[in-house]
This record gives sequence, structure tokens and C-alpha cells, in this order.
Amino acid sequence: MSTKPKPATRLLQRVRHARHPLQGWRRWAVIAGQGLAGFVALFAAVNLALSLSTFRGEDPLARTVQELRVLWFSPPPGRPMSPSAFPTVYGRDLGPAPDTAAIHAFLEDEAEDGVFLLDHVMVDRILKLNGRIDARSLPAGVYVGAHALGPDGLPFVPVTKFLAHYLLFPRHAYILVVPAQGPAIAFSASQNAKFGIDAHPDRLSAEVAPFTPDAYDFPSSGEALHEMTRITNDPVRVAGAVQALKGAQARLAEERLTYGLLAPNSNTAVGCVLEGAGAISEQARSSILLALRAPGFGAPCA
Repeated sequence: MSTKPKPATRLLQRVRHARHPLQGWRRWAVIAGQGLAGFVALFAAVNLALSLSTFRGEDPLARTVQELRVLWFSPPPGRPMSPSAFPTVYGRDLGPAPDTAAIHAFLEDEAEDGVFLLDHVMVDRILKLNGRIDARSLPAGVYVGAHALGPDGLPFVPVTKFLAHYLLFPRHAYILVVPAQGPAIAFSASQNAKFGIDAHPDRLSAEVAPFTPDAYDFPSSGEALHEMTRITNDPVRVAGAVQALKGAQARLAEERLTYGLLAPNSNTAVGCVLEGAGAISEQARSSILLALRAPGFGAPCA
């Protein structure tokens, strides 16, 4: 009867008795580097699974195909959108060149279904038709937007816009108000430095400004996919939303909070505004999924 070790046993013995080419601190540096690389790979794999399995709607495959197309066509700032972008992404639903009314009806249906995309390709078409984002194209209401964190400029954006959306699961949240008349207004919170404020660059502050290509949260190549959720389309609440957001902006300035990676941060500010307005409960704001998707969103309000 053969006593030859099994292949798995021989492999394990070889690994145990192998001589490492490096010794001392160099060996441990390599081991630490390998461990760090493994952790990053595990983090990316978990985020990829979450990105492909949450908030995907009734047809997750079609949603993913749409996202990939938008990311492919989304150009860096200063470069024009490809003429084939809109027909490729939306041609089946809207045709190659829909008017404002058709886009409004399409986005109304999308908003009714729950989380939908306001992406770079769609925004580019709206701007060509109307020159701005307003209720002519995007139905009037108050929305919560979220986008991946990523750069906008070259040379990194062609690759990182894919990595940021699928492998870096955390999102930056903001509030978008689309009034019945006038331009859409965004409430965005972040560090002073993000808004070009030199004084106290690490202090948490908010900006209430028209949703334009110069706005911090406007869809661009680094943040080409914005996941939108309409929380109300009640005319009374929509009419008073901008003034309420300006009040929240003033209160945040008075608190003089230092921005934190997890909290207090931009997501904390947005979550607390929504809870204070009665749009979301404290329990929902602190849900585990939201905590993973928007770190700091459920942190205690000041």
C-alpha cells in the first residue's frame, strides 16, 4: 500500500518549509504589503457586490447596462458629448432626439418607480434643449441625490469613473429642489475647501446654489451617475424647500463643526436636514444599508 503523501499535503509541506528570499524587516514589509493588498481587494469585492445588488430597480441587468453606457460616453469637462451617446443610451425609450415634454414624461415615470438615474448623458440633452435644469424637464419636487466620489479631470477620470462607481461603494448625498418656476437648486454640504473657501478649510459648511455645470454636485464625468429619489412633489412643501434649506445652511454655519471622514460630514448634514423636515425617520436614517452607502448619514444630529 502506497504511503506517498497526497498532492495537497505535499503542497502544504512545501509552503511550510520554503525559504523566503527576504529576511528580517524586508520580509515583514512584503508580508504587510500583501496583507494590505488582500484587504483592499476584499473591500473592492464587497463594494462591487453591494453596488450590483442594491437600489437596482425591477430590472437590475438593464440598469447596469445603462450605467456602463453612460460611463463609457461621459467625457471629461471641456469636451463635448458624443452625438451617438443619447441615441445609444435612451434611443429605445425616447428615440434619438426627444423634446422637453417627452423627457419630462419619461423622468416622471422614473421618479414614480423609485430610485432613478439623472446621468451625464440625460443632463447634456436637457441643457441643449433648455439651457438649464428646471421643471420643464425634471418634474417639480424635492429629491435626494447621491453620486460616487471620484475625480472630474484628466488623466485619472477615464478609469476611475468606473472604479468609483462600482468598487468604492460610499456615496456623497445632496438635496435637489426643482421648483415649479425657476432653476433647480442644490443643497450640498462638504468642507469649506470644496467650495473654494480659504478660511477654516476643514470646517463643515453647506452651499445652496443653482444646479449648474459649476455646482459641486452637478453631473460630470467624475460623478456621471446620480441616483435620485423624490421625497415629495407636494407644491406647498416644494415652494418652501429652498427657504428651509437656507435656514439649515445658516444653522450649520453657526455650529462650526469640523468635517470628519465618517461624521460629522456632508452626508450627516443632508440626513439631519431630511429628518428635521419630516422626510425621513431617525430609524430609517440610521439603517445599516444607508450607513454603508453614505457613511455619516445616520450619525447623531447636533
